[in-house]
Amino acid sequence: MPTLDFKGKQFIYGHHLTVPVRTLKIDTEKSLNLCLPPPEKFSLNDNLIIHGDNLHALKALLPKYAGKIKCIYIDPPYNTGSQAWVYNDRVNSPLMQAWFAQNSPVDGEDLERHDKWLCMMWPRLHLLRELLSEDGAIFVSIDDHEQWRLLGILEDIFGPSNFIATLSLVHFLGALPGKWLTTVTEYIHVFAKNTEAVNFSRLDNEEDPAADWEQDELGYYKEGYALLKTGSGARREDRPNLFFPIYVSTNKTISLERQSPEDIELLPKHTDGTDGRWRWSIDRIKNNLTEILVKPHQKMGFQLIAKQRPNIGDKFTTKPRSLWYKPQYQSSNGTNILKTIFDGQRVFDYPKAVALISDLLKFGNVGPNDIVLDSFAGSGTTAHAVLDLNKEDGGNRKFILIECEDYADTITAERVRRIINGVENATNENLRNGLGGSFTYCTLGEPIDEEGMLTGETLPTYEDLADYIAYTATGSALTSVAQQQDYCFGETNTLRFYLIYEPRLEFLESHQSTLNGERADQIAKVCKETGKKAYVYAPQKFVSQKELRDMGITFCQLPYNIHRIADV
Repeated sequence: MPTLDFKGKQFIYGHHLTVPVRTLKIDTEKSLNLCLPPPEKFSLNDNLIIHGDNLHALKALLPKYAGKIKCIYIDPPYNTGSQAWVYNDRVNSPLMQAWFAQNSPVDGEDLERHDKWLCMMWPRLHLLRELLSEDGAIFVSIDDHEQWRLLGILEDIFGPSNFIATLSLVHFLGALPGKWLTTVTEYIHVFAKNTEAVNFSRLDNEEDPAADWEQDELGYYKEGYALLKTGSGARREDRPNLFFPIYVSTNKTISLERQSPEDIELLPKHTDGTDGRWRWSIDRIKNNLTEILVKPHQKMGFQLIAKQRPNIGDKFTTKPRSLWYKPQYQSSNGTNILKTIFDGQRVFDYPKAVALISDLLKFGNVGPNDIVLDSFAGSGTTAHAVLDLNKEDGGNRKFILIECEDYADTITAERVRRIINGVENATNENLRNGLGGSFTYCTLGEPIDEEGMLTGETLPTYEDLADYIAYTATGSALTSVAQQQDYCFGETNTLRFYLIYEPRLEFLESHQSTLNGERADQIAKVCKETGKKAYVYAPQKFVSQKELRDMGITFCQLPYNIHRIADV
């Protein structure tokens, strides 16, 4: 199966394709169109909108954001065959470039379009998994054409045990008539990075509480599940300690001991007369007597029902179902909101509805300081949903959008500019007044690759190269990547990292860039004081590796020896 080598190499079905890791470059001209934030505050720590190929953009994000993205939503091309899409990874192999020239765009006449679509998705999904936090989740929209193929590669990359659900989304009502039936649904595959760490949330219940809920001294409640266990593990011998009597008084209160001769004894028996067991232990029942309802039952006289409470807070919540249907999820709503933002113009076909993405983020338990990523950004609905949630609860969620098409500035970023500042003719008050926030507009910078560094044609900044080394070495950002006076740029619990480098060819060719005896002694002294070992990256050295090893220093020659370090 395909794999990724994060040193800038990509292997797909036996073809070795060079895909250099690129840096992100802030486009101040596009960011200035927003007037927020001030030019001096443009930052890669801000909300980001990135214009460029998402394969390169995702790799560029790895050094800073690996393992830090709480929620990913993507809406990739559906590969329906009715509309061409270009499979283009901008790889450097002349043979592959020639092949792409002959085989793109991919359309309905291309019998290999499914293979090409999977080749496009495979490396991107691998990178998205690297970016996802341990308690994070990914949502991938798709329709009938590729949904089962997509599910296969998602299971392969994320693992079958991390599959959460396939949501059926009703987003069209009669809009897509087919030959034999009208298509009203598409799908959203949901996977966790790690089901042991993930925690999904309930959604707001928009029903009138008075219609389905009753009140007692503790607040709202309604009937939940029966206290008598059913299904698997429901026999007395499965949990003998959960077979015990509960007594019901004449006024329908319960206790664990008989209070009066009139009390009725209830045992956990099934309707066929066999012994069963309760769901709750004696201690739990004793501590929650008022949380159990006594209801009449035709065969057993009475049954015990646990009260269901809404989640703590002001809003009623409900566990989401796998069928996602609300009028607000309709694609037409996404279109109407976008037309409102762009003065009545239809600038994008079939945009997702803001309410849909908002509910997915809520279900994904995206907290007020979490980061959301969308690498097929389209019209920018994901950013709209994030800013909407921030406006709603005062949160500071961040978004990262990636869009490869030319409309990244004129539609994707322009939408975000307008909703931040306010849309005059919007009926929604928050949108009319502006959702607030800021973002930085980025393009892809020069690649960090060996040939470019050897010739001096493409020399990354110190910070970019340090970030890249930190991720490649450790799989995450270090505690510090700021250049220090002695060229130390970061550390872990056991290692210190040094990069003797300046992005000037004359520096790299001079003795200034060398790990010499004096520098080695200084590094060894600090390492001894901190109890750590050192990795030193430099173009050359004047000390033998044996001497360095005795000093607790490992030398890595630039640009070749940028590699993963074990046990950091």
